[in-house]
Amino acid sequence: MIQKINVGLIGLGRIGKVHAQNLTREFPDVLLKAIAEIKIDETIKEFIGTLGMVRQDLTQDPQEIFDDPKINAVIITSSTDTHSRFIQEAVKNNKHVFCEKPLDVDIPRIVDTLKVVKQSGMKLMIGFNRRFDPNFRKLHELVGKGQIGTPHLIKITSRDPTPPPIEYIKVSGGLFMDMTIHDWDMARFQANSEIEEVYAKGGVLIDPEIGKAGDIDTAVAVLKFVNGAMGIIDNSRQAIYGYDQRLEVFGSNGCLMAENEANTTLRTFTKEGIRSDAIPYFFLERYTRSYVNELRYFFNCIKKNEDPKPNGMDGLVAILIARAAQRSYEENRPVKISEIASEYYIDNFSNFS
Repeated sequence: MIQKINVGLIGLGRIGKVHAQNLTREFPDVLLKAIAEIKIDETIKEFIGTLGMVRQDLTQDPQEIFDDPKINAVIITSSTDTHSRFIQEAVKNNKHVFCEKPLDVDIPRIVDTLKVVKQSGMKLMIGFNRRFDPNFRKLHELVGKGQIGTPHLIKITSRDPTPPPIEYIKVSGGLFMDMTIHDWDMARFQANSEIEEVYAKGGVLIDPEIGKAGDIDTAVAVLKFVNGAMGIIDNSRQAIYGYDQRLEVFGSNGCLMAENEANTTLRTFTKEGIRSDAIPYFFLERYTRSYVNELRYFFNCIKKNEDPKPNGMDGLVAILIARAAQRSYEENRPVKISEIASEYYIDNFSNFS
């Protein structure tokens, strides 16, 4: 059993900084040994100083992390187009990998990467952090214990407070790939079943520039699961009241709901009415605990030699569903996930897990 885990972090963007801070503050048995970041400026140097690290711990070359025999786990938070390459290089050098979603947007590259991971025997976990939100995870556990009987309907609301920059929209892969990808995974997680078919509708209701960039900003998807349950996901790029994240599972014996958490529990009672505090306005505020929880789970899997979930197969399935949703939207018809999978000769997901 591994007692001390030495970690190399690749990428110091927004999520990379979150993980770096959590690694140095929340895990006394984990050492953040090195960070690779291609764009090193004074801001980055100041940031690593706040972590208690020095300039020598920072490199522009990820290969230095792969080649370091003392590092036994790599966290990848770099741009999506680097994920497959870095995962393969890490596992070839006997390092376990935690990689932010998406695993990749190119399905053949994903398939090749998962084959390399399986051959290596190393562990790969994908950063679908919402599985580790305490409310969503508790709901999942209660469904698994049969508290509401057989699940019939799963409803997910996921709405951002404001759209990302248009330049990001142009390279994001589209709403179904960039935003709903968390919800595809959450739907599978809560249903404990694979999504068999998706029927997606969408439109540009917020900003015409998003449409000009080739994307949509508002969408609804109807899901059919293998176990017979059905699901509904609604997405919006702009909820003016905050970061709206809600979940409901309705079953034969009842219903479970995970509502938004307000910033405080304060409620004001006056003659004008009753008011509650606002909900978080940013995903880093809403999912603060989930980012810590997912890494704690990953490190425990390494120490106990257990296979993590969500794994590479979960990352692949999320991309297949996103592709099916995009085709459904474009062709105005329900699309089976198997239709997309068969085009890449994927007929057995167990080959990748």
